[in-house]
Amino acid sequence: MKAIVSTADVRCDHDGKVQNNPSQHWVQIAGDPVLVDDDPEGRAIVRCPNIGATMKPCVKTLRVFTGYSDWIRVDGHAVVLDNLDGLTDGTVPGTVHYQVRIPGQSFVEVSA
Repeated sequence: MKAIVSTADVRCDHDGKVQNNPSQHWVQIAGDPVLVDDDPEGRAIVRCPNIGATMKPCVKTLRVFTGYSDWIRVDGHAVVLDNLDGLTDGTVPGTVHYQVRIPGQSFVEVSA
């Protein structure tokens, strides 16, 4: 698995883009800050096309289910991995996930 950085492409199931916002800036890969827990949580999602009379687009990420390293930490916070998986606040509630499409770097691989 690869560590993900601030330029990673993270998307909801409908293809809305998660706005990454790293909480730390001193550990970087190729000049981009590494994401750590709980960076993926509570982030804005833009351009989710899931819009309709009874549909709510994804606008925010919720809790991460998987995707934090058990071994690698930055200042006590687990590094986020490219197997990241969590839910969004879009409809149908409890079924729409967000996941990594592109980790933003191809140099550093880590163990879960």
